[in-house]
Amino acid sequence: MATLSDLLRLAAERARDCQLPYQGALTPKETLEVWQQAPGAKLVDVRTRAELDWVGRIPGAVEIEWQGYPGGQLNPAFTAQLRQQVDPEALVLFICRSGVRSDAAARAALAAGYCNCYNVLEGFEGDRDANGQRNRIGGWRHAGLPWHQG
Repeated sequence: MATLSDLLRLAAERARDCQLPYQGALTPKETLEVWQQAPGAKLVDVRTRAELDWVGRIPGAVEIEWQGYPGGQLNPAFTAQLRQQVDPEALVLFICRSGVRSDAAARAALAAGYCNCYNVLEGFEGDRDANGQRNRIGGWRHAGLPWHQG
């Protein structure tokens, strides 16, 4: 297991390389290690309620929708809900299905005054394979990390 300092340094290097405005980007396995090692760290799952119910949940994650289902409309209360559930001083790890919505959520949190934001690369389900299916290439679930159905 890598040290917390090593993991955060690697995440920061990725952020610089990709010109991300927030603190860093982590793989799912790195995310779990950071979450376990960093006191007060929060994993914020920004997938829809439908995804959480039908695809699976991460035990202990804070659940705040970035977009609603159906329709995909942005959650206008996202920042307010984040403030209610997560201390702005906390190390905050954002995850979604594939890493796109969580990137947007990390950017929004940064703009709202959260200064220790990280995106989980690959997300919960990872990228699509050649057949257009997820959960076979990357992602939290594919990595065998803790989760449970609905």
